[in-house]
Amino acid sequence: MSDTPRSTGQPPLLEKYFRALTKADASDLHLKADNPPHIRTAMKLQASTGEVFSNEDILEMAEELMTPSQSAFFHEHGNVDLAYEVEGGDRFRVNIFRQRGRVSLAVRRVTRNVPSFESLHLPPVMSRIAESHQGLVLLSGPTGSGKSTTIASMLQYINERRHCHIVTIEDPIEYLFVDDKALISQREIGIDVEDFQQALKYLMRQDPDVVLIGEMRDAETFQAGLQASETGHLVFGTVHASSAPQTIGRILDLFPIDGRDRVRQSLAFNLRAVVCQKLLPSIADDLDRVPAVDVLLTNPSVRQFIMESRDAELTEIIKTREVDGMISFTKSLLELIENELIEPKVGFEAAPNIDELKMLMKGIKTR
Repeated sequence: MSDTPRSTGQPPLLEKYFRALTKADASDLHLKADNPPHIRTAMKLQASTGEVFSNEDILEMAEELMTPSQSAFFHEHGNVDLAYEVEGGDRFRVNIFRQRGRVSLAVRRVTRNVPSFESLHLPPVMSRIAESHQGLVLLSGPTGSGKSTTIASMLQYINERRHCHIVTIEDPIEYLFVDDKALISQREIGIDVEDFQQALKYLMRQDPDVVLIGEMRDAETFQAGLQASETGHLVFGTVHASSAPQTIGRILDLFPIDGRDRVRQSLAFNLRAVVCQKLLPSIADDLDRVPAVDVLLTNPSVRQFIMESRDAELTEIIKTREVDGMISFTKSLLELIENELIEPKVGFEAAPNIDELKMLMKGIKTR
């Protein structure tokens, strides 16, 4: 049996909703049984005036999108991720899940055009990070914080400037790259390869220079990324953490206690940067959301602190080494407020230390 979505000769019923999402410049679509479709625009989720679907309707629409293996996974585990691309249009990340015994869909629109650092309002240091030729670069933040988009912008920066082979391992593929100076091989879990472990097993045989490991969920996956960085490759990966310093602890939690010292040592010498970000609602006319970032770059002090388990003190290094390109969440929020990209109220709500942000707004240095 071919592992492709079943075809009726017609576009899936959901495609018209995907196109409507693009037309409305909306970011998300939610379908829940016996409720009207909900669409998120400018960070606000609102009910549409569309028809109300039954559980059977939503299941039928979901089955049109799933391959046989994805369908089997969904019926066994109660959720599955996939991607759908509208011909000549956008790409959509789809999560199909059960809630209270019924089927629901959460859809995120991802445009075909990979955005630049400038259009995302990311700090200039991002280009410096992308120009690294070896080491581990981690993007951290909660689900939906734009990590995938930021990594895509970094890979596109490399694609436009460097003759190299980029291999991505994604679940699912979210941006489709067009080869420029680089040769890009994109592997999708469940379509091109069974799982991350299988993809990583044969990764080095594909002669990569740059690697993206979509999500570092377990010790085995992270260890493979570390090993690739140790052998001269530039490796990108994502981790769920709320700040750059906290990312170190989150990584170590993946490993047994007796193996963490070795992981710390490897991290200290191979980590190039940690970028943690949060998406905030923007007041700019052409922007729905904008990232506030926490950027940690490795230097001798950072390496020493990591090796000595002084992770909490990394926050102070970020604050005192802004001249090197590091930036704290608080300083990032200040810049977003000063550039009139977010409301001050939004900045205060997101600030890890409100008093510190207020002092910076008054021009008082906190360090």
